Amino acid sequence: SDPRTDPWPLVYSPLPVTLLFASYLFVVVLGPSYMRQRRPLELRGLLIAYNLAMMALSSYMFYEFLVTSILDNYSYLCQPVDYSRSELGMRMARVCWWFFFSKVIELLDTVFFILRKKQEQVTFLHVYHHGTMLFNWWSGVKYVPGGQAFFIGMLNSFVHIFMYGYYALASLGPQMHRYLWWKRYLTIMQLCQFVAIAAHTSYNLFTECPFPDGFNTAVFLYILSLMTLFLHFYYRTYIRGKQ
Repeated sequence: SDPRTDPWPLVYSPLPVTLLFASYLFVVVLGPSYMRQRRPLELRGLLIAYNLAMMALSSYMFYEFLVTSILDNYSYLCQPVDYSRSELGMRMARVCWWFFFSKVIELLDTVFFILRKKQEQVTFLHVYHHGTMLFNWWSGVKYVPGGQAFFIGMLNSFVHIFMYGYYALASLGPQMHRYLWWKRYLTIMQLCQFVAIAAHTSYNLFTECPFPDGFNTAVFLYILSLMTLFLHFYYRTYIRGKQ
């Protein structure tokens, strides 16, 4: 593990994220039963504040990933992890930690769906994506906080600016629905993100680059699984749904 990030909150041991994941599954499984005889909560004010806060955090992380990579002359083809305690090396490690922590916060997306009795939103794709990103980025921060991983965090933060902006508008109520015609393009943006990450990661599997092949392989296979699930969602929602 990286001695710089190993003692940081939630990173020092797999136990905290495992307990978080177990609690998350507990809420996913038992939450709908708890809400069955209860009225759905509206949570409008909380949702607006939450989505705007996540939009601001995503903007901050995108800025940090982009600026730090530029200042440190990061390569988009091959970038090893800077394990030094230099100012830029620590800055990249810190934003990787914030990106991991944002995945902890995003578990609230599911909690809000359940409290509002929007159970149809809690799909396999939704739970799989939220749960696996938690462990993926715990591993990333503990072992490779920077290097090639910066590209994934930077792209995902950029997409989440628009995603949480969409959710913030949707939280304002039904009167905003006519302004949310671009949901389909948000899904296309997510798919383009996965294609870019797959291309970026797979390149290093066929070239000599001092970044662990094990991580690149794991990321590539994981991205393929997300592409498959999101393509299925896109077909079911925007193609078959219209038919």
